Amino acid sequence: MASNGYRNGTGTNKGAIKPPASSNIRSSSFKSRLPPSSNHSPGSALRRTSSASFTTAAGVPGRVRVAVRLRPRNAEESTADADFADCVELQPELKRLKLRKNNWESETYEFDEVLTEFASQKRVYEVVAKPVVESVLDGYNGTVMAYGQTGTGKTFTLGRLGEEDTSARGIMVRSMEEILVNVSRETDSISVSYLQLYMETIQDLLDPANDNISIVEDPRTGDVSLPGATHVEIKDEQSFLELLRLGEAHRIAANTKLNTESSRSHAILMVHVKRSVLGEEVAIPTESDKSSHFVKPPKPLVRKSKLVLVDLAGSERVQKSGSEGHMLEEAKSINLSLSALGKCINALAENSAHVPIRDSKLTRLLRDSFGGTARTSLIVTIGPSPRHRGETASTILFGQRVENMLRIKEEFDYKSLARRLEIQLDKLIAENERQQKAFDDEVERINLEAQNRVSEVERNFTDALEKERLKCQMEYMESVKKLEEKMIENQQKHQHDGFMKDKCNGEGPGFCEDIAVIKKLLEKETHMRKEAEKEVNKLKSQLGQHMDAGAGGDAEILKLQIALEDEVHQKKKLEEEIIILRSQMLQLTFEADQMRRCLARGGSGNAYPGLDSPMSQVRDSLSGHKTPVSALFDQVGVEKILDLLESEDANVRIHAVKVVANLAAEEANQERIVEAGGLTSLLMLLRSYEDETVRRVAAGAIANLAMNEANQELIMVQGGISLLSTTASDAEDPQTLRMVAGAIANLCGNDKLQATLRSEGGIKALLGMVRCRHPDVLSQVARGIANFAKCESRASTNGIRSGRSLLIDEGALPWIVQNANNDAAPIRRHIELALCHLAQHEANAKDMINGGALWELVRITRDCSREDIRSLARRTLNSSLLFRSEMRRLRIEL
Repeated sequence: MASNGYRNGTGTNKGAIKPPASSNIRSSSFKSRLPPSSNHSPGSALRRTSSASFTTAAGVPGRVRVAVRLRPRNAEESTADADFADCVELQPELKRLKLRKNNWESETYEFDEVLTEFASQKRVYEVVAKPVVESVLDGYNGTVMAYGQTGTGKTFTLGRLGEEDTSARGIMVRSMEEILVNVSRETDSISVSYLQLYMETIQDLLDPANDNISIVEDPRTGDVSLPGATHVEIKDEQSFLELLRLGEAHRIAANTKLNTESSRSHAILMVHVKRSVLGEEVAIPTESDKSSHFVKPPKPLVRKSKLVLVDLAGSERVQKSGSEGHMLEEAKSINLSLSALGKCINALAENSAHVPIRDSKLTRLLRDSFGGTARTSLIVTIGPSPRHRGETASTILFGQRVENMLRIKEEFDYKSLARRLEIQLDKLIAENERQQKAFDDEVERINLEAQNRVSEVERNFTDALEKERLKCQMEYMESVKKLEEKMIENQQKHQHDGFMKDKCNGEGPGFCEDIAVIKKLLEKETHMRKEAEKEVNKLKSQLGQHMDAGAGGDAEILKLQIALEDEVHQKKKLEEEIIILRSQMLQLTFEADQMRRCLARGGSGNAYPGLDSPMSQVRDSLSGHKTPVSALFDQVGVEKILDLLESEDANVRIHAVKVVANLAAEEANQERIVEAGGLTSLLMLLRSYEDETVRRVAAGAIANLAMNEANQELIMVQGGISLLSTTASDAEDPQTLRMVAGAIANLCGNDKLQATLRSEGGIKALLGMVRCRHPDVLSQVARGIANFAKCESRASTNGIRSGRSLLIDEGALPWIVQNANNDAAPIRRHIELALCHLAQHEANAKDMINGGALWELVRITRDCSREDIRSLARRTLNSSLLFRSEMRRLRIEL
């Protein structure tokens, strides 16, 4: 059973907030001493300047200050949540707190102070209670309350006695120390009442027999008093400690699953301070001489103030605390009183006409702690465990409501605000119309320029084509003419050769010499004929070149036609954008008319809520932000949103898949999304669309759904593992790979999917994504390997499987060893856990020794920043025969 209790006493407090124990000096704050003045009695302590202001930037006095304190992990949480990060991340320098929703998203909250698990008790007192105590010494009423889940450190923070170590003293003891230092023992008095509110009954912790004290309210001032309570006058610190010890002994506590000493009642310590001060001196003129005065002695005055310290019992869920029987009735009473307190805070924050003060005695006792002149500090205590994220979120939201209560309660001039918003809307509409007109003019100018350019290009191309055609025709005609002349000349030469041959044959041998001359002439003519044929071939080749030039002109025409078609396509796109802008303009006009009708219907008190919705929608439409996902979910419905995933408009499809991804981040919406076919639609998007944005957002939505074990099996049945593996091998965008790796890492944590992950390539795809080298991707890969190794180790321990790890079979060991000492803390932590889980199975020991994993395990036992991982590595090495044998051989000692 977890030991989360923060109780007083000398025993060890496991998981308690442990301030540094190096100083045992009494922690009384330093007080500046002012010179004596006439408005203080001789024995009274001098007034000081408060160390923290209770005034907002707007000058509103009495502001409620809220601080948040984180408890460190206890031993049970360190073991059970070893593989999980804390659900909160503190930023004390910015006074902010981040509450993680899942692996990728978180919500940020701001407080007056953010105290880490290392904050000392002195530091907590100085920022939370010291300003209230100083205001009480100045004559104001003050309240300090501790609120939070059971076992988060409320009693430790408020009521710790610190008898063995004074540095561990809580706010009650330190407050009395400061009051005793700053009052006069001779003229001032301090009295204390110590009560508990148990089962809606006020009981006196100093007198257990007085177990039903009534509340009396002054009808004139509304002040609350308890005349039946025991009042004990305090003279020194030791008597106050004995009084607290007596009260704590009578306070009711019980042992639950969440806290071994869980408070079952609200403890209320009331400190009444009476201080003697002197009034102002009054100068009275004499009758004889108006210019002379004598001073009237100041009147002694008694300044009364009250400090209320409230240690609220912790809120708890019966399912987690295991309360039964009478303890169950106690838990109901505690939760009812805290619920009544929350309703009062909500009513004050919403400026409600009715505040249900009388629903509980707790709210009646604290009615002046959140208003009037009372100075109030609230410290909310939270735990780091992700198993209790719901309770932590509820505690943080309670503190936020208290933080914003006074600011929200300020009066607003709704009519002037409505007029100002209407003027702003008119300006936005006019500006949008002006931009629309300018855009139309620009589109018209671009169209004219495009048309002129196309006409000019067509004209130039036609002229150039005509000139080229005429030139080719002229060259062709000249070539044909030359060829005809040469053909005629050749024909004449052939006729002359025939005549000479006939003559030679008729005359006989006497013409031999003439024949020889004619032969020579014939040979010369043959040679000339060959030259003519060569010339003809040359001309034919030139003609072919001219024809090719004509074909090149056709190609130029084709290019111009393509350019013209591109211009027409651009024109169509511009026309489509004009249509979209006009539709947006119509939507804005409709919403503006709707807002004006709301203003006409509503009055000064109710007009502002009706105004908020259309105005926020108009503002979101103009700024590009989407409407809240929860409102979209309720108004539209998940089926209609899923139908938009199949829209032909790419922008609508991308927006729809983003909405589904945001809805899937909330666990409450996942079941409805899956029942409506959302998982199937997301897998279809991942399979069919090549758009990187759609793939990335769809993979992120699948990763959110994969955090649920029931959804993990549906993903496997619908082929999601192989689809994620294919996406991992195709994608190059780091953000897409991070989403896919996160989805596979979530699936790796399911014992039933081990074999399927390997057979469908999930493990190989996970290891293949290390090529990206992006730190976020590598962190998800390391987380998936750690989850897979943990499931294998659990199966081997239970005897379900045997043999070497599938991770080693897939070749993951070299990368694991290489990144075991990675500079990035998340990667290093997951790899260290993976090594420890792999080493728990003896069949992996030989491969790990050969791969160098033994040295990394030894390093983890010495250098790892987390004690639980160091202990796990040490136990693993000591339990393995092969590892012990190898360490003896290498002379390694743990």
